[in-house]
Amino acid sequence: MSDAAERETEDKTPRQQDEAPREPVRHLYLVDGSGYIFRAYHKLPPTMTRADGTPTHAAYGFTNMLLKLLRDIGARDAIAVIFDADGKSFRADIYPEYKANRPELPEDLAPQFPIVRDAVRAMNIACIEEPGYEADDLIASYARRAEEAGAKVTVISSDKDLMQLIRPGVEMMDPMDGRIIGPEDVEKKFGVEPGKVIDVQALWGDSVDNVPGVPGIGQKIAAELIQQYGDLENLLSHAEEIKQKKRRENLIEFAEQARISRELVRLHDDMELDHCLEDLRAHEPEPDKLRAFLEENGFKSIATRLGLDDGAQQVAAPETAEAAYELVQDMDRLRAWIDEATRQGIVAVDVETTSLDAMAAELVGVSMATAPGRACYIPLAHKGEGDGSLDFDGKGGAPEQVPFEAALDALRPMLADPGVLKIGQNIKYDCVVLGHHGVEVTPIDDTMLLSYVLEAGKHGHGMDELARLFLDHETIPYKDVAGSGKSQVTFDRVPLDKALDYAAEDADVTFRLHALLKPRLLQERMVTVYETLERPLSPVLSRMERNGIKVDPGVLRRMSQDFAQRMAELEEKIYELAGERFTIGSPKQLGEILFEKMSLQGGRKGKSGAYSTDADVLQTLAAQGHDLPARVLDWRQIQKLKSTYTDALQDYINPRTKRVHTSFQQAVASTGRLSSSDPNLQNIPIRTEEGRKIRQAFVAEEGNTLLSVDYSQIELRLAAHMADEESLKKAFRDDLDIHAMTASEVFGVPLEGMDPSVRRSAKAINFGIIYGISPYGLAQNLGIDQGAARDYIKLYFERYPAIKGYMDEKKRSAVDDGFVETMFGRRIYLPEIKSKVPGRRSFSERAAINAPIQGSAADIIKRAMIRVLPALEDAGLGARLLLQVHDELLFEVPEAEVEATTRLVREVMENAAAPVVDLSVPLVAEAGTGRSWAEAH
Repeated sequence: MSDAAERETEDKTPRQQDEAPREPVRHLYLVDGSGYIFRAYHKLPPTMTRADGTPTHAAYGFTNMLLKLLRDIGARDAIAVIFDADGKSFRADIYPEYKANRPELPEDLAPQFPIVRDAVRAMNIACIEEPGYEADDLIASYARRAEEAGAKVTVISSDKDLMQLIRPGVEMMDPMDGRIIGPEDVEKKFGVEPGKVIDVQALWGDSVDNVPGVPGIGQKIAAELIQQYGDLENLLSHAEEIKQKKRRENLIEFAEQARISRELVRLHDDMELDHCLEDLRAHEPEPDKLRAFLEENGFKSIATRLGLDDGAQQVAAPETAEAAYELVQDMDRLRAWIDEATRQGIVAVDVETTSLDAMAAELVGVSMATAPGRACYIPLAHKGEGDGSLDFDGKGGAPEQVPFEAALDALRPMLADPGVLKIGQNIKYDCVVLGHHGVEVTPIDDTMLLSYVLEAGKHGHGMDELARLFLDHETIPYKDVAGSGKSQVTFDRVPLDKALDYAAEDADVTFRLHALLKPRLLQERMVTVYETLERPLSPVLSRMERNGIKVDPGVLRRMSQDFAQRMAELEEKIYELAGERFTIGSPKQLGEILFEKMSLQGGRKGKSGAYSTDADVLQTLAAQGHDLPARVLDWRQIQKLKSTYTDALQDYINPRTKRVHTSFQQAVASTGRLSSSDPNLQNIPIRTEEGRKIRQAFVAEEGNTLLSVDYSQIELRLAAHMADEESLKKAFRDDLDIHAMTASEVFGVPLEGMDPSVRRSAKAINFGIIYGISPYGLAQNLGIDQGAARDYIKLYFERYPAIKGYMDEKKRSAVDDGFVETMFGRRIYLPEIKSKVPGRRSFSERAAINAPIQGSAADIIKRAMIRVLPALEDAGLGARLLLQVHDELLFEVPEAEVEATTRLVREVMENAAAPVVDLSVPLVAEAGTGRSWAEAH
């Protein structure tokens, strides 16, 4: 009798006798418990034990995963968790070597199997296993019994061996993302429908389970053979017809081995079962029983989350240890925490401030965590309900706190200690804030960057989302402690009891995330990307943000006035062309003027009933020779420049430094490219005269010059290298005009006397190709019909076949792997690459082509940024790195050092890929200098 049956007998549960007859089971969920525990084991770091020293991290993860599953599937008729029983199965009698190569269970996993079975029972779920059989056989048998009773079956697993069960009425659900695995997914994986999976596996074999298969036949060939001959027996009976000699001989020689393999992989769905479907009815867990299990194993955070903690007012800490948060209000306790962090050599750090703008923020307090659930908050500048003076009188003045400077003096040595690793979530912000007070934070680890390196493109990397994803924990919302809307207060006005829970939780969750994410770098071979690119770049960006760049407000004011005048002139012209005055910024009114009053062709209404007047529509009309839409485009461009830059930038000038300090974002673009915000200095238009004028306002301090060093055509160069297109590589090595050469090669025109428009067409193709441009997109860019654009692309690929090969290979690998990689190993995940929505799939295919190129360029300039600052210091040069904009670095350089700095920076940038990547094309960095950014570019 199984454990579950024994439990039912011992409990003598009367529910089946006492309850009135119910509707038959209509939906049965069968959970692959053996697969679940292995997922949990590899998901969490091995740092958790219960009071008796038994490891519990896999059991904790299993419990969380099962609770999440119950929450996700909601109402359910019946559910059971199925496990492999100890000992060998009947398959070892068929083939003694079956699973003979499987390694022993890890020492810290074996003792957790009884705990996960207890977890299932504590949740009042049937826990089933059967000696001599595997969990998969039980799942197959219960699925068949439920199907025969007219019930739908959902198997919770992603195990490929269970895919043979998929059929009408029986589905699989991936436990990680809730995705339903259907027949089409099986066919994509195996090349055959679910009913023929065992035939493919019989030929292919399974090295993990030591299923022999037929030598020399892999998955692809196996699928082709089964598709051709229908099933294994028919194939074997016609083996002599196989044309390929070795394949024919192996099929004949190993026919019996193939039959044995088929028997090994076939799931037995005819077992005698101890439970009827009614026994598997879903029931709510008994609170006392579940509470006892959670307490016994130290899963207090789960108990808190489920409200089974006897009303304890702990923060819902997402780990084993019960949250123990301390408010530090005197120097003795602060020194004790500092000593503890120093002894351990690792501490999570987080600052609380009055603003998200690191350059404007005032430091309010510091939190630290030294272990899961063990954290403190050190208030430094909280104000009371009175005038906010720090008089510590307890009567409306500030609450009791450690004196500001004394606390920083105590913290400073530990935060700079090279023997203590400081962990932060977006720790660059904390470093900038603490840097205002002369506090250096080094060395650092950043959980945001760890997540970004491991899973760029999969999800966001903010702490709230990471806590939810990896810890199944909801963090305290900021509005819960500081209010929202007009009633929101800055953090220095938050009462200390609320501030403690919020701030300490930030450090605690960061510590836990680090323990989970950092080990994955080695497991997933991402150490190099993190350790040589993202982590060392963070302090470089901190310095750049603190440096800022000088902006002349007078230039901005004059440009705003000029833009306002030009807008007014354009408005009058637009009114004249329209024959009436209207609100130009109103798409509805503009659409009515264009398509109703003026009767222009091409109008299309959206869901709101208004005509679309986006840039594409207006550009099409302007290209047809209509003056009004052309003038509206001019007006929109100037209006955007005025509102976004010349007006807004004046407000961003820091009153203390007289400079603008943008914030660089490392973990936004999945390709690795940096972005900037508050203000965004990377999207200032440079292709129009008006846009270029904006850069005139960015100037050097007196006695200095701005130096701009920009990679020349880096993405085209990398495309030639990565595709191994020899003719393009040679052109770059010979320093030829790549666009003119492409025009000559593709269009068959001589280089001498080439029409500039032909070169421009080639340039559009060169850059368009590496972005996966379509004939439609190229036609729009060049103002030609799609047929001509298609011919241009065809000619290009005929001349440069390696480029086409590169594109096809990247799309294939993205489909197979779900991601693409840069030359430096950065992974960019493309979750929509298999989307059934054509637009999403096409976007991902274009990303698969371009992301490795763009990402490699981003990695190279990051390597240059990391190297250039120490190189400048070693050379005794005083240049400061101010901005990074795509392929350009902008420095502020003492006038006497311009020549030496230019030479050094170009050398660093042109050799930034080495020694990791030996490029087959040269990198070229072009430099310019001037008093303003516009002059230097």
